[in-house]
Amino acid sequence: MRILSGVQPSGKLHIGNYFGAIRQFVELQHKGHGLYFIADLHALTTIREADRMRELSHDVALNFLSLGLDPEKATLFRQSDIPEVTELSWILSTVTPMGLLERAHSYKDKTARGISADHGLFAYPVLMAADILVYHSDKVPVGKDQKQHLEITRDIAVKFNQTYCKNFDPQTGEGGVLKLPDPHILDDTAVVPGVDGQKMSKSYNNTIELFAPEKQVRKSIMGIKTDSTPLEDPKNPDACNVFALLKLFAKPDELADIRAKYEAGGTGYGDFKKRLFELFMETFGEARMRYEELSVNEDYVNEVLNKGARQAREIASGLMDQVRRAIGLK
Repeated sequence: MRILSGVQPSGKLHIGNYFGAIRQFVELQHKGHGLYFIADLHALTTIREADRMRELSHDVALNFLSLGLDPEKATLFRQSDIPEVTELSWILSTVTPMGLLERAHSYKDKTARGISADHGLFAYPVLMAADILVYHSDKVPVGKDQKQHLEITRDIAVKFNQTYCKNFDPQTGEGGVLKLPDPHILDDTAVVPGVDGQKMSKSYNNTIELFAPEKQVRKSIMGIKTDSTPLEDPKNPDACNVFALLKLFAKPDELADIRAKYEAGGTGYGDFKKRLFELFMETFGEARMRYEELSVNEDYVNEVLNKGARQAREIASGLMDQVRRAIGLK
């Protein structure tokens, strides 16, 4: 089974990235051939400073390695090191219906928040489809908010196969050049709330960064938005941002005890936030130490990425040979 996913270097990674994606990457690297990339081409829609792009791309690599991705078990690489991806993206754009892209939730959400509607933002799902399809991916671990992009990828693959592969059966997916991938989503942790209660996102500036200095992590957690229920009164854990995050960290027995304290009253939100900070440090303590070690070993990180790019290109070039033959470019 070939597993493929990527993370944008559009800002420092946070616990939403971990629970919604990277934790799955680490688990799945033992269950198949994993290809995990730094989506720097995607990040060009928001990052327009060259030094910043280089810094954030390197930081994603540090995150991957620090959080447990093993380059002996998984292929780690930069998206921009695989030119076959952009070639396939253009080819797919020639068969992708405009209406399919106009229905993309991500595009509509970002333009509604005032982000400039350039072609890169609009055509984002086509590049994502190329990322996935060029490696003959079977499973794509993504957050719940990315599920529509996987559906669009499948639609684009079907359209290409119907156009160029006379033996293609859309019901079974057999007989086409492009394989139809399946999403891999953990529903219980697919959407992680930010400190303001919205979905945690770099673009919302509401994150808890994985590798920020301890003082900054504490400040972010202690600043989580809560209601004004007095300390002595019972509180509703299911309507609380702090409890929603505690569910990601606490073991079942402790979570049941925390729930009981919420409902009994007599404990303030500050105490729950302090426990969340402790659990954060317990969960990511070792990874944070590895991050510090890798931060001063840039040569090793680059070696991992270059080796991964060679492995990824070998797969991608084989698929592109088939694509070019199918469309008459070879």
